[in-house]
Amino acid sequence: MITNYTSMHFIKYVFTAFSFFLITPGNVAGQEQVTTEDYARAESMLGANTGALVHNLITGTQWIEDGRLVYRNSYSEGTEFILADPQTGSKDRAFDHVRLAEGLSAEIDGDYKATNLPFQNFEFSDDEKSITFTLRDTSYTCSLDDYNCNQKSNEEPENWDESLSPDGKKAAFIKDYNLWMRDVESGDSTQLTFDGEENFGYATNNAGWTKRNSPVLLWSPDSDRIATFQHDSRGTGEMYLVSTEVGHSELEKWKYPLPGDSLIFRIERVVINLEPEPEVVRLQVEPDAHRSTITDHIAGWGGNFLDVEWSEDGEQLAFVSVSRDHKNAHLQIANPETGDVRSVLEEHQDTYFESGYDNISWRVLHDTEEVIWFSERDNWGHLYMYDLNLGELKYRITEGDWRVLDIVKLDRENRKIYFTGSAIEEGNPYYHYLYSIDMNGENLTLLTPGRANHSIQISDTGDYLLDIYSTPDTPPISVLRNLEGEEIMKLEEADISALEEHGWQPPTEFQVKARDGETDLFGLMYKPTNFDESKSYPVLNYLYPGPQSGSVGSRSFRAARSDKQAIAELGFIVVEVDAMGTPGRSKSFHDFYYGNMGDNGIPDQIATIEQLAEENKWMDIDRVGIWGHSGGGFASTRAILAYPDFYKVAVSGAGNHDNRNYADAWGEKWQGLLEEEDDSTNYDNQANQLLAENLKGKLLLAHGTLDGNVPPYNTYLVVNALIEANKDFDLIMFPNQRHGFGNSRYMLRNRWDYFVRHLKNTEPPKEYEFGDNIR
Repeated sequence: MITNYTSMHFIKYVFTAFSFFLITPGNVAGQEQVTTEDYARAESMLGANTGALVHNLITGTQWIEDGRLVYRNSYSEGTEFILADPQTGSKDRAFDHVRLAEGLSAEIDGDYKATNLPFQNFEFSDDEKSITFTLRDTSYTCSLDDYNCNQKSNEEPENWDESLSPDGKKAAFIKDYNLWMRDVESGDSTQLTFDGEENFGYATNNAGWTKRNSPVLLWSPDSDRIATFQHDSRGTGEMYLVSTEVGHSELEKWKYPLPGDSLIFRIERVVINLEPEPEVVRLQVEPDAHRSTITDHIAGWGGNFLDVEWSEDGEQLAFVSVSRDHKNAHLQIANPETGDVRSVLEEHQDTYFESGYDNISWRVLHDTEEVIWFSERDNWGHLYMYDLNLGELKYRITEGDWRVLDIVKLDRENRKIYFTGSAIEEGNPYYHYLYSIDMNGENLTLLTPGRANHSIQISDTGDYLLDIYSTPDTPPISVLRNLEGEEIMKLEEADISALEEHGWQPPTEFQVKARDGETDLFGLMYKPTNFDESKSYPVLNYLYPGPQSGSVGSRSFRAARSDKQAIAELGFIVVEVDAMGTPGRSKSFHDFYYGNMGDNGIPDQIATIEQLAEENKWMDIDRVGIWGHSGGGFASTRAILAYPDFYKVAVSGAGNHDNRNYADAWGEKWQGLLEEEDDSTNYDNQANQLLAENLKGKLLLAHGTLDGNVPPYNTYLVVNALIEANKDFDLIMFPNQRHGFGNSRYMLRNRWDYFVRHLKNTEPPKEYEFGDNIR
């Protein structure tokens, strides 16, 4: 009996060990240990550890009125502020850094260093005898004669929720749902509107998915008028979030319309004439939907009122109304004295109308009674000249299978347009260049030569341009040019020798075909720095599906692109590509999955990985993971549910998993107006929870409980469906966190751990601790 038991036990042990050896994926490719040292090497590739290793890199640029440029330059010992003069070709430090550090240390009783002054930018006084900067929310002024520094004296603290007039003498702000104006010199305030009320206030900065206290308005050039609106959210739906704490939770609620709601935000346009006495003039038009031609908000990040333009004399106000479904754009001209409005032109698109790439690119030329209009009507973004009075097309300004991105400057006197464009030059269509063209469509001229991505800033005087150009694997060179594109002086050439000594390597640019086998796609691939082509590597697919942007982002040089190179160091090949359905190219490319947001460009992601793996046998496409945040969280969950045999692991943060639970302006632009028929809707094809039963692999969902952008209920919908489908999954909820937890220390570590554990089939170092500089 003992002998038989021992024999059977031995046979069972051998069989179990042999079976484990056969079925463990990690053993198929050899033992794949991931150590603490690997995590430390990965951490070393994060931006917090690589950014300071790039020297002679320009940041904090600021033009002075006479055309000189101030910028902050990094160098091996620290940072310095440089003043460059394109007229003389000279550059030097903007002030004595040693004396300023001493003066500031004396004022604050600190120990500031000349090589590491504690501010990012500053402003000269009019006579350039002093500078002013902000340190820890306090303003300081330092004399450049004796370098005495003093806290800037204000009878009341600066109000960051104000909008300053062009002449700097007035500031507008919201109080009790009405608009007020403060005299900057005296501090006296004047109430401008009186009928504002809750949910019907003036200049309200709320788009649902984002909200601020700052007003949304546009000052006239002479500072005598304000264009704004009364924001009507009466009757619209609300969003609710609840804090996590000991004792009673706090309720946060605000207006947040959703697709299909009977009422969304409306704006009633007004002009406030300030002279001789404040007077509110209501424009004689029907209320507009809360929409702009470029974003999902009528306010830019600085609070400027989008799609509104004053004439130079402030006597006319041009604005574009956008329909709720984003398909119609209507240019109109208002008389600010009477409120009378006349129609100029309208454009309709079958999907959605946009007026530029990053910025609005329509302009009214009041002096010549013309309109420069941006349109993608022929499948590419181009400029057209219209008659302002008749609303009729006069002629095309640009044409061809390439696109105008954004107008950056108009020379009205010489009738010349300066604009960024793409897909004109050979090579990567995502590289941006600056061009000029005469308003009659002649003399198209490239102003920024060199096959690279060019970041452009034109001086306030309009005489010079700063051109910073680079590629993902070529560090930036910054030069000053005149408006003919001639190089006047080189400012800095970035030095990455310290970065390379650190072990850094650039991502690899690649070009593949989309799912149709014809359309070119462009992306980046990241390999570990200890790459061994004899090994087999699992693949990680990062994506942000858009449709308002793509996965890769800028093609300019970066010392780190989020944690893509970092996670590659753990033994992965990381791939990102801009799929069809993302912007920057033709209209048809961008429109590809309009009305079917569940597509998310995922078939193009799969086609990309398959083509790269065909060329690179060290890519193991039987072990593919995917991750993303926000729209990428939506898309990564979609990928593992819609393509469960391809994607084995997904990490999804803050996903808008069903856009019926996200902001109305977003869903109704890219998916269309909500339509219901029988027991289905036209939004079913994008609702992740409807595919929960497809889950085969490993899915980690994460969300912040106080996410006011993408409310956490989006993730709860998927959680509930997975529970009902009896599917195993993982979930991290971040109590009291907003939308931006994606690269927090805890989420970063858990994302890395999840892919190591489930794609490399080995346990990661337990509770790896990042350094204090990783936030």
